[in-house]
Amino acid sequence: MTGPDRSALMRTYPEPPVTFVRGEGSYLFDAEGKRYLDFVGGLAVTSLGHSHPDVAAAVATQARTLSHVSNLYGNELGPEVATTLDRLIGGGERAAGGQVFFCNSGAEANECALKLARRWAGPGRYVVVSAWNSFHGRTLATLTATGQSAKHEPFEPLPTGFAHVDYDDLDALAKALEAPAAAGVLLEPIQGEGGVVAPSSDYLVGVRELCRERGVLLILDEIQTGLGRTGHWFAFHATHLQPDVVTVAKALGNGMPVGACWATAEVAAAFGPGDHGSTFGGQPLAMAAARATLAVMEEEDVCGRARTSGEVLASGLAALPGVTGVRGAGLLLAAELSGPFAPAVAADALDRGLLVNAVRPDAVRLAPSLLVTAGELDSALALLGEALARGAASAEAEGAVVR
Repeated sequence: MTGPDRSALMRTYPEPPVTFVRGEGSYLFDAEGKRYLDFVGGLAVTSLGHSHPDVAAAVATQARTLSHVSNLYGNELGPEVATTLDRLIGGGERAAGGQVFFCNSGAEANECALKLARRWAGPGRYVVVSAWNSFHGRTLATLTATGQSAKHEPFEPLPTGFAHVDYDDLDALAKALEAPAAAGVLLEPIQGEGGVVAPSSDYLVGVRELCRERGVLLILDEIQTGLGRTGHWFAFHATHLQPDVVTVAKALGNGMPVGACWATAEVAAAFGPGDHGSTFGGQPLAMAAARATLAVMEEEDVCGRARTSGEVLASGLAALPGVTGVRGAGLLLAAELSGPFAPAVAADALDRGLLVNAVRPDAVRLAPSLLVTAGELDSALALLGEALARGAASAEAEGAVVR
């Protein structure tokens, strides 16, 4: 299969195995018309599926009306979306009492959070502690916050003001927060790119208490887990705690580039005019997509659907050949494999018409639309089962040869 000439593109990504030209619901289509069941979801972005009619109509109408004015002026949509986000962060029924900064991506949302932590903490306090195996973005600051040394090395020297500890280790975090320069803690409630790794049930509650005791901000990166993905509006709702800052992106625009950084009113007050900004952040076109996306999410009860569908998917995954366990929550799941053959399984599944991704050598991640149907779940499990059976058999044969 051939695709368009990519020679004018920077080689920041591997050559794609397929080029898609159209999407509808849980399906993508290539130039030859082959249909693929999408359980990657644009990396947990298209939570309402591809080309959702309500979102598409909202974007089209707004594009014909007003797409951009810059933040020198106001628009009618931004305040409404901010109010909705604040309510959803409060649990959906009540306002959380915070304020929102809009941007274009998850990395930018985390950049805002990092700057806010420094501004709030004041002179001499600038260190943000994050976890090994985390992922927070690819700008220099968010790359440094990301706990993956292999991603750091090509770009050293990196900015100062960051420290890393083991995930799910309260003692290590407590020790790191003894530093007088500590300003905040940045954590994913579930490590997505790190392999869909959930912490112990009391970990985040313990982190909240540590941050309160040490007078530092608790920043939760909900870029992948937020907006219904785990069966709650935000993953931290499962622990009933209150963070100081929450970052959001991915699913917020269902494919349109939209990000947001929410903070309590007290913390948000540390920013004044000129402290931060974004040319495209909060523009009417992006806000129209976000408003429509959030409206559909509430109408469709995506949290409840993610819980119900997630239980079916997790149970089905656990029964497949080569799967030794299932991690995650809702419709953010990883199938743990009996060996490092996840890339081969993902490639084989693609050939069969199913998109999944090998988030680690021994783990396959699934993040389908939150509107996924029972029939689509059955189809995905059947296709993945075929790919896993072949991958497990090949790995076993190779192991026998090695022995």
